[in-house]
Amino acid sequence: MPPVQHAPHNAMTDPDEIARFHERCSDLMRALLHELAETADKPRTFPQIEDSIGWPRRRIASVLGGVHHLRQTEFGGRRPYRFHDARWSLSGRAEMWMDQDQARAIRATAQGHVCRKKA
Repeated sequence: MPPVQHAPHNAMTDPDEIARFHERCSDLMRALLHELAETADKPRTFPQIEDSIGWPRRRIASVLGGVHHLRQTEFGGRRPYRFHDARWSLSGRAEMWMDQDQARAIRATAQGHVCRKKA
């Protein structure tokens, strides 16, 4: 059975919304987003991601906890990344990743190439 994505309806798809999230989040969250964008469409466990960034264990949990309020109050709980719940992942652990479109939006934002919609 293929892995089941956790709450796929919460994954952001709009590049402008992803850019706004990138601008509003902490430096640590931005570092996590940039790492996920480097390996789009490749679900990885938190320890694998932490190792790639050079972070200590449990840092991702702390960063995600810190961004929770922002996600809930400004983005309706949406997030610019995706999850596999530990019950449904191939590794048996929680996994996260970005799809290609999310990664493209993060890379464009980081390089300053985002076209913003006029309000």
